Amino acid sequence: MSRETAALRPPAAAPPAGPSTRRAIAAGLVRACRPRQWLKNALVFAAPAAAGVLTTGAGLRGALVAFAAFCLAASGTYLFNDSADVEADRRHPRKRLRPIAAGIVSVRLARAAGAVLLAAGLALAFAAGWPLAAVVAAYLALTFSYTFWLKHQPVVDLVAVAGCHVVRAYAGAVAVAVPVTSWFLVVISLGSLLLVAGKREAELRAQTEGGGAGTRSTLTTYTASYLAHVRVMCSGAMIVTYCLWALQEHTGTEKAFFALSIVPFVLVVLRHALLVDRGVGEEPEELALRDRPLQVFIVMMLVLLGLGIHLT
Repeated sequence: MSRETAALRPPAAAPPAGPSTRRAIAAGLVRACRPRQWLKNALVFAAPAAAGVLTTGAGLRGALVAFAAFCLAASGTYLFNDSADVEADRRHPRKRLRPIAAGIVSVRLARAAGAVLLAAGLALAFAAGWPLAAVVAAYLALTFSYTFWLKHQPVVDLVAVAGCHVVRAYAGAVAVAVPVTSWFLVVISLGSLLLVAGKREAELRAQTEGGGAGTRSTLTTYTASYLAHVRVMCSGAMIVTYCLWALQEHTGTEKAFFALSIVPFVLVVLRHALLVDRGVGEEPEELALRDRPLQVFIVMMLVLLGLGIHLT
C-alpha cells in the first residue's frame, strides 16, 4: 500500500474503554471531587452547635442537609475550577497529579459531572427551604467569581476564599433558623482569613523552593513577610475577640467553661502558626486530619464549649 493511499484512509476508531479503564476514570472522578476537603463543610455545624440545637432532631437534620448540599456544591465547583486550571496545574509539581491535569478525567466529563453536582446541591438546598438555597447560590456565585476572576486579584483573592468559609458557617445558622451574633461572624471571618493566608504562605514557600513552578499569578505579588503579617494580625484580633466573647458575654457557671476554652483556643492558633512556619500549611484540611497535637487541642476546646452550652 502506498503512502498516499494510507494517508487517505480514515483513522482507526479508538478501542472501547474496558472495565479497568472505566474503573480508573470513576476513581479519578471521585478524587477530583476532593472528598478530603469536605471537612471544610463541617463549618455548617458551628452555628447550630453554638446555639445548642445540634442535639435536637430538627437541628441535626437541618445541619446534615446543609452539610450534604455544600459537599455536592463544593465538589461541583472543584471540578470546574480544575478544568479551568488544567494547563497551569500540569506545570505544578504536585497539582499535575490531579485526575484532570493528569488526563485520567477529561475536561468535558469533569464539567458535565460538575454541572450535575451543582444542580443536586441546589436541589437539596431548595428541598430544605429557599433561605438555605439562597445561601448555597451565593456560595456558588462567589466560587465561580473566584475561579474566573477574583483568584487573579491580589488581596481580593484572600478575602474571597475566606468568604467561602464564612458563607458555609452562615449556612448552618440559616439551615436551623438560629441568629448569628457579631462575635461569631468576627471570629469565623478572622479564622478563615488566617487559614487562607497560611495556605498562600506555604504555597509561596513551595514555589520559591521549587524553582518558580507555580499556578497562582497572585503569588508573584505576595511576599512571605506580608502573608506572615496578615496571619499575625488575624491571630491577634481573633484571640482578643474570642476572649471578649468568652469573658463578657457569659455569666454564672457557664462562664468558667467558656473562659477555660480560651486556653485550647490559643493553643490551636499557636500550633497552626508553628505548622505554617514549617511550611506545611498548604492544605489546611490535611493539618486537621494528620497533626495529633492540633487534634487534641481542638477536641479540648470543643469539649469545654459543649459543657458551657449544655451543662449550664
